[in-house]
Order: sequence, then C-alpha cells, then structure tokens
Amino acid sequence: MTTLSARIPESLEDELERFTEDEKLDRSTAVRKLLSEGLEEWKKEKALKKLQNGEVSFQRAAEIADMDIWSFADLVEKKKVNWLKDDRVREDIEAV
Repeated sequence: MTTLSARIPESLEDELERFTEDEKLDRSTAVRKLLSEGLEEWKKEKALKKLQNGEVSFQRAAEIADMDIWSFADLVEKKKVNWLKDDRVREDIEAV
C-alpha cells in the first residue's frame, strides 16, 4: 500500500470528520472508502458518456465501468442513457 497526502479545504475536512463519525471509521479508512467509491462512480460516468457519444461499444463501455454486461445494462436503463442512434433500431428493441 502506498501513502498519499493532499491539502484540502477546512470545509471538506469538517465533512470528512462528520463522515468518519457517522460511519464509525478511522480517518484513513474513511478516505480510502470515499476515494474508492468516487473512482467507481467516475468509471461508470465515463463509460456512460463514451457509450452515449458512440465512442465505444456496449461491451467496451461495460468493461470501462468495470461491470458485468447485465449490471451495466441495468445502469444504462436506470440513467436513461440514449445510446442507440438509429430510431428504427431503438423501435425494434423496444418492440421485443
């Protein structure tokens, strides 16, 4: 494991303190948890954006999000991401 240090504003430190108290975690564990969750969310948003922009296939977007294809499909549906550019294809899929 590596060590990371960062300067943060006092307001963020106050929120971190509230988080550590609410979650009953020590500061290091809390920061690791928040960083992990933030990066996980970032990967999902990046994958959804690339999919919507037509930059990657559905399969590749799921890989970027680090999710299995079915979980990613659920996320796409939940976020209402429009990734099918051809209306005829979309209508065919919705008809099924």
